[in-house]
Amino acid sequence: MTSNTQPRPGSNCGYSLEDEPSNLDEMPLMMSEEGFENDESDYQTLPRARVNQRQRGLGWFLLGGWKVLCGSCCDCLAHICRRKKELKARTVWLGCPEKCEEKYPKNGIKNQKYNIFTFVPGVLYQQFKFFLNLYFLVVACSQFVPSLKIGYLYTYWAPLAFVLAVTMVREAVDEVRRYQRDKEMNSQLYSKLTVRGKIQVKSSDIQVGDLIIVEKGSVLGACFIRTDQLDGETDWKLKVAVGCTQRLPAVGDLFSISAYVYAQKPQLDIHSFEGNFTREDADPQIHESLSIENTLWASTVVAQVIGVVIYTGKETRSVLNTSYAKNKVGLLDLELNRLTKALFLAQVVLSIVMVALQGFVGPWFRNLFRFVVLFSYIIPISLRVNLDMGKSAYGWMIMKDENIPGTVVRTSTIPEELGRLVYLLTDKTGTLTQNEMIFKRLHLGTVSYGTDTMDEIQSHIFQSYAQVTSQPSSSSTSGATPSRKTQTSGPKVRKSVSSRIHEAVKAIALCHNVTPVYESHTGVNGETESAEADQDFSDDNRTYQASSPDEVALVRWTESVGLTLVNRDLTSLQLKTPSGQILSFYILQIFPFTSESKRMGIIVREESTGDITFYMKGADVAMASIVQYNDWLEEECGNMAREGLRTLVVAKKSLSEEQYQDFENRYNQAKLSIHDRTLKVAAVVESLEREMELLCLTGVEDQLQADVRPTLELLRNAGIKIWMLTGDKLETATCIAKSSHLVSRNQDIHVFRPQVSNRGEAHLELNAFRRKHDCALVISGDSLEVCLRYYEHEFVELACQCPAVVCCRCSPTQKAQIVKLLQQHTANRTCAIGDGGNDVSMIQAAHCGIGIEGKEGKQASLAADFSITQFKHIGRLLMVHGRNSYKRSAALGQFVMHRGMIISTMQAVFSSVFFFASVPLYQGFLMVGYATIYTMFPVFSLVLDQDVKPEMALLYPELYKDLTKGRSLSFKTFLIWVLISVYQGGILMYGALVLFESEFVHVVAISFTALVLTELLMVALTIRTCLGCYLASLAFLNEYFGIGRVSFGAFLDLSFITTWPFLWKVSAITLVSCLPLYIIKYLKRKFSPPSYSKLSS
Repeated sequence: MTSNTQPRPGSNCGYSLEDEPSNLDEMPLMMSEEGFENDESDYQTLPRARVNQRQRGLGWFLLGGWKVLCGSCCDCLAHICRRKKELKARTVWLGCPEKCEEKYPKNGIKNQKYNIFTFVPGVLYQQFKFFLNLYFLVVACSQFVPSLKIGYLYTYWAPLAFVLAVTMVREAVDEVRRYQRDKEMNSQLYSKLTVRGKIQVKSSDIQVGDLIIVEKGSVLGACFIRTDQLDGETDWKLKVAVGCTQRLPAVGDLFSISAYVYAQKPQLDIHSFEGNFTREDADPQIHESLSIENTLWASTVVAQVIGVVIYTGKETRSVLNTSYAKNKVGLLDLELNRLTKALFLAQVVLSIVMVALQGFVGPWFRNLFRFVVLFSYIIPISLRVNLDMGKSAYGWMIMKDENIPGTVVRTSTIPEELGRLVYLLTDKTGTLTQNEMIFKRLHLGTVSYGTDTMDEIQSHIFQSYAQVTSQPSSSSTSGATPSRKTQTSGPKVRKSVSSRIHEAVKAIALCHNVTPVYESHTGVNGETESAEADQDFSDDNRTYQASSPDEVALVRWTESVGLTLVNRDLTSLQLKTPSGQILSFYILQIFPFTSESKRMGIIVREESTGDITFYMKGADVAMASIVQYNDWLEEECGNMAREGLRTLVVAKKSLSEEQYQDFENRYNQAKLSIHDRTLKVAAVVESLEREMELLCLTGVEDQLQADVRPTLELLRNAGIKIWMLTGDKLETATCIAKSSHLVSRNQDIHVFRPQVSNRGEAHLELNAFRRKHDCALVISGDSLEVCLRYYEHEFVELACQCPAVVCCRCSPTQKAQIVKLLQQHTANRTCAIGDGGNDVSMIQAAHCGIGIEGKEGKQASLAADFSITQFKHIGRLLMVHGRNSYKRSAALGQFVMHRGMIISTMQAVFSSVFFFASVPLYQGFLMVGYATIYTMFPVFSLVLDQDVKPEMALLYPELYKDLTKGRSLSFKTFLIWVLISVYQGGILMYGALVLFESEFVHVVAISFTALVLTELLMVALTIRTCLGCYLASLAFLNEYFGIGRVSFGAFLDLSFITTWPFLWKVSAITLVSCLPLYIIKYLKRKFSPPSYSKLSS
């Protein structure tokens, strides 16, 4: 378990665990608050499950210590070769890359695993890392020593060369594809601004200090960017230009000024940035502070802007937040690797026994090695070939499945992983939801409007504006409500429903951060287009940009009921009434939404009447204390939340000129203060937020992807625990968890306190959570980090007991960190599914990564092992294909081992009968033919076998739970196969010897034919359905025996094979070797049938 604690100030990172304060080791997690009154710095590390310092002796070395040591040596070498450059803060001169003091990385993307020199060594290392392949290499090399030579060289080298060739070709194809994708990305063209004007440069040639123009429609002094590839949010965020450069008359003047940017060192955090802009040639020098609002990160979508490049290549936030792709190895491969080690041990023991029975006479050491080579068939080389071909077949079947169209298998080595998953970590935006908001409900306290009654609202709006326009023109522009006078400090007058609807709709149309954008019509020059667009606010080419899709949904809805936002800049906005009249409002102040305040406000002055109104909208928790007393808000919010709607409370307050002036003075003063600026500003705004008039409650639905609810239920019933990791806000994440039924209706939700900042708070929160049973957990990224720093083991242990976990405000790195934590602490298989660039790290870290091709681009689906088009396809992918791949590979692996063990048993019997001679029973081609041609196709028919029909597997997802226990391939099943092999090998060899006639050649013929027939009958015994495929394999076999008669004439006596005595002897031996097993299988099926056979019957 890795230690996540912070090193002490001034000390090295590598400290020993023994030098901690001893009282902490015993400190329990359940503890009162008094324990935390000491200073925070006392607690350097956490009381976690102690790391057992194992005694490292010879046993440790033999059991895998050698692997650890070799691995750490390789890591050390790699570290020396690729020593990371220390990241530093930098000064960047505008438009002058040559002035940079140090070299910055190239701006190219590189996703390849190897280069032209490392390809062959790299692939060979990956192959011979497995004990199986290393073993064959040693055995094959031993055949070059004359005294150890047993058969022909080709019997050992041909299969090994074939395996390596297949692997290399597969890797090379993957590598070429990666190279082509990178080349495409690196050759995208951008406009670069130089002294001589615009020039086009390739993406890979951009340098720090270049001025780059990113184009799409023009907006003055501000632009919107979409950061979905970084944090998964598809909304548009407002970014502001540097004030000093905005005042320059022309673009070319950027080169006439002498200015530079000082920026912090590259780092992971995508939510913060600190820097300064300095213009030297002004008098006095101009200094401007730069924050996250002045930056555009790489991998984001943007409208037109000219920017100076600060970070390139490896130092951009999107690359720093992406982990490197690793070679994934399936659990089944690791289990088979362990079994081959056990077989090797058995082989050595058997050889020693043989030499011991000889009495250690003569050059016994050489004889021992000859026996080892003789019995080398115990570990079959065809195991890797068969499994690799099987995996390719599964991949082909998944891609050809008509029920999940568009599915792509990008990593063909791990299809069995799909059948062993315990944890599914999913992204929210674009994976579970479509990120399309739809306005569903408006509640006014006494009356509620749903989607079917929106036309009533529309008629009320049309009426109220028709009344206003029909009045004399003097008051015609008073788009303010007719009832304005009645609602000042005088007695409350009950308003009509019509005026209340009008007030509510108008508040929603004004209180937001949305900008209408007009697409230009034809390809005329830029200025006239935008000028035209300003005059004609036509509806057909208007789109809205905002920092939150909720806001766009609200503004779209006000447009649908008749009040349209047609124009907005930094100081004013215009609305269009149903009759086409334009109402203008001046924006006096705007208070943006923050995750702390959970609300946003705006103060506007109406142009025609001069009335000043303060509008505010926000989450019910924040607004409940701000609005006037009412008896319905809390209840209705609860009702809407249960339906999975996102709720916003809208309120207003009318201000007199004096009230506003007083507020403005205090507000400006607070903004200038140096100490506690945020607190002072918040206090001034709060003085306004009192006794506001509650206008309405709105409900917006984030539409879920098709069939998300049944799919999540299916996965839950299959015993898969689902964790949702999202970059979105806590409220939104909780809302979607409920509406998607990730958290069932009757389940409690424990929301971890969002701002847990130190160890004491984390301790208390974990205690509170421990007392709750069977409840879902919702936690934010910051709190998670604190918990993991001090209580990693305890936190993971508690979280793993939850039916569902939701982590919000997660950075891409945190998502990957959570995946790795689950892998370390639970030893279960994890699967990550996502659709955006921010999910790539998580997908690559998981044992099995699934990408969805979505609105957020193809980045995730290209980095994933499996790519699907819709979330609902994951059900069939796991329940049907995952199940089949695992079951088939397990059967195939054990069967191929059985094939090797049976022939080794025959060799052992043969040697012991003939005075322990180390002579092979079957010569060269018979051996190769046995392992490949004769039994290849029948054994391969196991790849097409299935124990449960796909419909059955989807109907009873509980069947999937059995797979995660790994019972299809375990030491128990392996031992059963060993016993079968020993029994059958013994019967076949002794039978052939007992029925031995005049010559030795007959023994070979009888035993070999009986052996091949036994293998075929064993396949029939193992297989569960595909008899058709099996019969087809038998037809193949017939043909091969036809070929065999000609080519193996040298080994087999053809005239003898066709006689009756031969046939009855072979039949008798085969019957004795197989009949008992058939009887045992029948009895087992009758008295303890497996769960799936009960269902299918």
